[in-house]
Amino acid sequence: MPSTLPALLCLGLYLSLRVGAQNETLSKPLIWAETSFMVPNGASVFVWCQGSRRAIEYQLHFEGVFVLERLKAPGLMNKVKFSIQPMNSSTAGKYTCFYRTGELWSEPSDPLDLVITGMYDRPTLSVHPGPEVLPGENVTFFCHLETATTTFFLHKEGPASRPWRRVSNSPAAFSMGPVTPAHRGMYRCFGSYNEHMWSFPSEPVTLLVTGDAGVTDLASTGQPSSPDSWEPHWSTTKKGLRKDLIPWDYTAENLFRVGLGLLVLVALMCLLAHTGLLRKKKKRVSSQERRRRFRWQGALDE
Repeated sequence: MPSTLPALLCLGLYLSLRVGAQNETLSKPLIWAETSFMVPNGASVFVWCQGSRRAIEYQLHFEGVFVLERLKAPGLMNKVKFSIQPMNSSTAGKYTCFYRTGELWSEPSDPLDLVITGMYDRPTLSVHPGPEVLPGENVTFFCHLETATTTFFLHKEGPASRPWRRVSNSPAAFSMGPVTPAHRGMYRCFGSYNEHMWSFPSEPVTLLVTGDAGVTDLASTGQPSSPDSWEPHWSTTKKGLRKDLIPWDYTAENLFRVGLGLLVLVALMCLLAHTGLLRKKKKRVSSQERRRRFRWQGALDE
């Protein structure tokens, strides 16, 4: 028993410290661009970083290097915005952000790819067999650019849309189908010499999918069947934002810590009580032993 109680006490203290250490890991923030990750040359763009209401500082990094800092009072907001202006070839690339609560820094956000447009000639975009098709048909978009490049992007306008890349000689062909009503929309194409510097956008081509022909729209993305699709991170939009990025259920954490504290307290009280009983027992035994020795000594004297 004497060895068991100290062991329980040490175990409770260890678990409490371990839970506290695990809670010090902060979730990564969200990052997105307002209003699009594609920014015309010379324009400005706002980059938002969403962390925790407990955050007191945010940092924005470009290509892994710290560039901007924002301080705020804890609890007022769980997000801040950074202004990048003007947008040019030296500011296009990958951005990440961090936030700090106390002395702890969060993990980096997913990277945000900011693309600058309007750097080269304007390509031309066409669609075959035509801009108006029936559900179930196949279509092909052709992007042509006189400037010598072999990288092309096709983009459908929309807040959650992503571009698709084709590495090909001009004209680049983007095959799509069988089409559904989800493929309806306005398309533009770009030429590029790297992933973050694109040409002027082409004139838009609107694809119309008429009739239903028994085809059901099952949330199709309208993605061309291109093997070279380029998928920027979903953090380029505000889709899926959370109200607050608190990585731990603090109610459950507090209950767990209270339970551990009670366990430690009970173990300590039991240990003290057990120690007190041992002392009393020793005193009683010692007193009885002295009386026994006294009577024995008296008998010898007689």
